[in-house]
Amino acid sequence: MPDMPEQEPTNTEKQPVFQRLDQTAGYPYTFGDYVKRFSWQWVQRLLIKPSFRRSHTWRRFLLTRFGAKIHPTSGTKASTHIWHPWLFEMGEYSMLSEGVTVYNLGKVTIGDHTVLSQDVYLCAGTHDHTKPNLPLQRPPITIGSGVWICAGAFIGPGVTIGDNAVIAARSVVVKDVPAGMIVGGNPAKVIKPRQMDETVEANQ
Repeated sequence: MPDMPEQEPTNTEKQPVFQRLDQTAGYPYTFGDYVKRFSWQWVQRLLIKPSFRRSHTWRRFLLTRFGAKIHPTSGTKASTHIWHPWLFEMGEYSMLSEGVTVYNLGKVTIGDHTVLSQDVYLCAGTHDHTKPNLPLQRPPITIGSGVWICAGAFIGPGVTIGDNAVIAARSVVVKDVPAGMIVGGNPAKVIKPRQMDETVEANQ
């Protein structure tokens, strides 16, 4: 029989556990925050999810009643999920497509003429993994104007995306994106500058 390759000895000694979930904060929000979150969850479930696809005015009305700042020319879809409307701001002529999740434990700001395609995930919340009790952190996300974030991209905590940037589909963005650049990959890296032709083609 052929000789079997020797296997390196494995360290079977059990490592001490660093993170302690029994020490994490059970209620990291104020009582008022929990009341708002509970109320908003029911508004989303009963009034937003069943709404028609083009009922942008209705959804804007509900979002702004809970503190969101959304320009009248911008909109969301019925399946868009915004966790905390009171920490959300969006400029003019911008759109969040179907399945977009805005996990905004920290504030999320979106500029003008920006589109987030289907299933984009904005994650403005994380935990400090250097501490055993994993304290909650809420870094903001800032997305500039004229930005296109393609389908399924993930935008991490604390990221700023410059004006006119393009984020390729399924990218994982964990660092700031310069203005006017196309980025892609996991982790996302600059691919090339965005070509910007001023000619406006007529819609077919």
